[in-house]
Amino acid sequence: MLDTQKIKKMHKLAVYESGEGKQHLATSNYYRSDYIGLALIKNFFLTTIGYGLLVLGWAGYRIDYLMSNAHRMNITLLIAGALAGYVILLVIYSVLTYIFCTLKYARAQKGIQKYYKGLGEMKKIYDREESRNEKITGRETQS
Repeated sequence: MLDTQKIKKMHKLAVYESGEGKQHLATSNYYRSDYIGLALIKNFFLTTIGYGLLVLGWAGYRIDYLMSNAHRMNITLLIAGALAGYVILLVIYSVLTYIFCTLKYARAQKGIQKYYKGLGEMKKIYDREESRNEKITGRETQS
């Protein structure tokens, strides 16, 4: 006989596994500090590449001005300004990455805890069913 409670729980677990559970399960393979650290390392490289492309784009757009006034410009001040902008951008993106990844990790942990709780409930259902079947047939299963 079909047990509708068991089918509903199985369906709920399967939907979670195939949906947001994929990301949650992948996230839960890391310790919190490792997950956030990896995200911050990725953030550093992506921010560096992005800022480099922005500077190159700006320099390409302003190449006429830069070439005609290169002898009059304070190159040290220009480089210091570019580095200051880079550091400020990196700090802002790193803080945002830290906050985002902390929240994402916490959300994944909550989802995983619910998932494992559901698996525990399924195990209890199967254990009850097995013990009921043993009483009916009078046999013991070997574990």
